[in-house]
Amino acid sequence: MSSLNLAKTERIDVRASSPVKQLLQEAARSCHKNVSEFLLEAGINAANQALSDRRRFILDEAQWAQFQEALDRPVQAKPRLQQLLQQPGVLD
Repeated sequence: MSSLNLAKTERIDVRASSPVKQLLQEAARSCHKNVSEFLLEAGINAANQALSDRRRFILDEAQWAQFQEALDRPVQAKPRLQQLLQQPGVLD
């Protein structure tokens, strides 16, 4: 989706700390954009990245068959995975 070709009729308000605002202003200047253009482009790119693997994926016939087979398999208990998920992680 290109933001350049669509009429901008909606408003998005963002609050930020002074250091974050200054960082965004500096980054926007370095790209020869204003902060709105910089944030909109960065937001669109981040949204597309976040959603890309949820919208479309391409499989050949063999991969599609394997994918369908995996979806059709009955659920199996995974005790080692359950144990792993119950342990504190690096960021905990």
